[in-house]
Amino acid sequence: MAKICVIGSCSMDLVVTSSKRPHAGETVLGDSFTTVPGGKGANQAVAAARLGADVTMIGCIGDDYHGKAIMDNFKLNHVLTTFVEPVTDIESGTAHIILAEGDNSIIVVKGANDRVTPAYVERALDAIRNSDMVLIQQEIPEETVAYVSDLCHEFNVPMLLNPAPARPISEKIIENATYLTPNEHECTILFGGMSTTEALRKYPNKLFITVGSHGVRYYDGNQEVVVPTYKVNAIDTTGAGDTFNAAFAVALAEGNSLQDSVKFANRAASLSVTKFGAQGGMPTRAEVEESL
Repeated sequence: MAKICVIGSCSMDLVVTSSKRPHAGETVLGDSFTTVPGGKGANQAVAAARLGADVTMIGCIGDDYHGKAIMDNFKLNHVLTTFVEPVTDIESGTAHIILAEGDNSIIVVKGANDRVTPAYVERALDAIRNSDMVLIQQEIPEETVAYVSDLCHEFNVPMLLNPAPARPISEKIIENATYLTPNEHECTILFGGMSTTEALRKYPNKLFITVGSHGVRYYDGNQEVVVPTYKVNAIDTTGAGDTFNAAFAVALAEGNSLQDSVKFANRAASLSVTKFGAQGGMPTRAEVEESL
């Protein structure tokens, strides 16, 4: 069983569905409202656990109703929560999501996720050192991402950086990362002075660009490879990227080839969009293998 350590955000998603997206100053009637656990870190931890990995989560929640629900959801999905700490002086992170007109709009309030500092992560050094793969995103402080990248380099533990939300990162972090998985928009921010082809060639077998329904692109050292995705009837695309990253990390940690790992991740991501909610459609290992 692959050991995955996820360092990142834990939030509650507050989701409104509507046929119409309101303009500034406008009030519209919505169709439904629900709360579901989310946050890029938590999503990736849950997805990896459902895919059969032994998952340790490192993150912070508030000592509030949302924090308790997030913790209960981790336990329900068999994610180890030794390093998920409730903090008393700030609320849990939240994501305020409007699903309307075939797309989503999201406002993220980081809350307790800002407490995932280098000092906090330092408490979990053994968990990081003993992992087969560390999975990290950017809804936590920038200095923490840099610190974890140095740790993984020092411990010789592979690190998969999902650079979302997009922000520039240092060349050192890029070099320390074993795998980078931006989408096209994030890639432009990371490598603004380069074309996509130039970026792929500079980072062979490290940079994997997700291009939505067109699949995933990477450069294998000899040629550019495009691994196609799978056609499905999409209900809600929230969390598809998190499912991809978790599945990619699990497959790599189990020793699969790059191309097979991307194929496995594409299949898992395609299944995730067929149900409502970031975590609602995240598939089990059996579901992915049956569909492959």
